Amino acid sequence: MKRRAFTAAALAAFATRPALAQRGEVIIATTAGLMERSLQEHFYRRFERDTGIRVRSVPIELPDQWARAVAGARTGNVPFDIVTATPPDLIQHRDILQPLDCDGMAGVRENALPGACYPHGLMRTGGAMTLVWSKRAFGDRAMEGWADFFDVQKFPGPRALPDTGDREWWVPVAALLADGVAREALFPLDLDRAYRKLTALKPQVAAWWRSGDQIMQLMRSGEAVATMSYSSRSVPLAKSGDFDFTWNQAIRDVGNWAVLRNGPNTANAIRFLDFFVQNPEEHVVFSGKVSFDSNNRNAAALVPPEERRFRPSLPDNWSRMVIADYEWIAANRERMRERWLSWLTA
Repeated sequence: MKRRAFTAAALAAFATRPALAQRGEVIIATTAGLMERSLQEHFYRRFERDTGIRVRSVPIELPDQWARAVAGARTGNVPFDIVTATPPDLIQHRDILQPLDCDGMAGVRENALPGACYPHGLMRTGGAMTLVWSKRAFGDRAMEGWADFFDVQKFPGPRALPDTGDREWWVPVAALLADGVAREALFPLDLDRAYRKLTALKPQVAAWWRSGDQIMQLMRSGEAVATMSYSSRSVPLAKSGDFDFTWNQAIRDVGNWAVLRNGPNTANAIRFLDFFVQNPEEHVVFSGKVSFDSNNRNAAALVPPEERRFRPSLPDNWSRMVIADYEWIAANRERMRERWLSWLTA
């Protein structure tokens, strides 16, 4: 079957059908907990009120979601319309994803963040892997980037780094930036160079964290004086007054929506994505609850000035981040995982 992207004309035709024809549903799979509750409150219910289209929310973890999506594509019984996807997921699963006509979606074109709509997905939430440090350890001396993180003479003390099991490229990227590689020249990653840099730092790494809660514990206890951190954890640490962080050389980390090909309600799914990026006031409140910015270019300007430095999507912050080459990452994931595990356990 020939793939086709939904255009503005197709959306307009759908929108002008009789009210009864507009009714139906859209099935959205996302992780449970705070994220799902917040999406329900700020987007799903409002979409239902505005369009008459019911949102059926399916709380599910990513591995189970993809297992069901792949099986459904194979059997012709696609279980969802919209799924949650990491950037490499958009590459690895693109054969079962509906192409998006980003320029043909008026809501996306007018409201989405720059570069936040892709051939097979739309950014839902955005943050970054940032460098955060202890002001108790360094006073007013600020770390400006990953070179300072690796400089244990200028900024002495134990470090912490992630070992989350799914982002083996984060730490090598930081190592290459620390070694002087320009962010636009990072990919393809020179893993030999990265691991030489990491090997020199390894004796200073006191902990390899696996969760955001662990980041908070390590920094507050003083077990580490600097770490790579989710921005959703860096911000509350910085607001406490004892820590600070920088968006410079932060590694952009986003969660996406994607539409499954041949799903039960594809037109409704595209309509929801076009709806989601609108209404900046709703995005401001939603982002405050989930500790990630969401995909609306005007939301950050509604945040009080004293809060703006904490918002990743503010243009001055967003533009300083590293954007990974996800095609390369998807093609080299297994090799990077093997290299990481071999180095970490040596």
